[in-house]
Amino acid sequence: MQNLNFPKFSFRFKNSENKPLIFDDIRKKFVVLQPEEWVRQHCVQYLIHQKKYPKTLINVEKELKVNRLKKRYDIVIFNSDGSIHLIVECKSPKVTINQDVFDQIARYNLTLSATYLMVTNGINHYYCQMDFEQESYIFLNDIPDYN
Repeated sequence: MQNLNFPKFSFRFKNSENKPLIFDDIRKKFVVLQPEEWVRQHCVQYLIHQKKYPKTLINVEKELKVNRLKKRYDIVIFNSDGSIHLIVECKSPKVTINQDVFDQIARYNLTLSATYLMVTNGINHYYCQMDFEQESYIFLNDIPDYN
């Protein structure tokens, strides 16, 4: 798999039915290793090891409804009160981060109301903080560490 713009992390791999699998620490199972999954697993490790978010507050690949359509978010980090702190949208390294990707995470956030948004293709990372009063977002250099 391609080198990404994240620190180096250790992963567990195996093969099944001639498909490479990677172990997901949050879902506690092996999942098919696709380019987007490679980015997602790096991002999860980054959030745990670099940003110090507890695994117990992280959710990966869950369904949500947006305008009665079923969608799946990549990564969500909850606050201890159950509200949503951060939504992360992961893309394959081959996908250019553009307005469509920001529109996608913004649609998800209409339902989830996260304080922070992160969009990454593993190479480029973008971070935003929501300003709900102005109905806009402010770009940041990074997301805050867990406190």
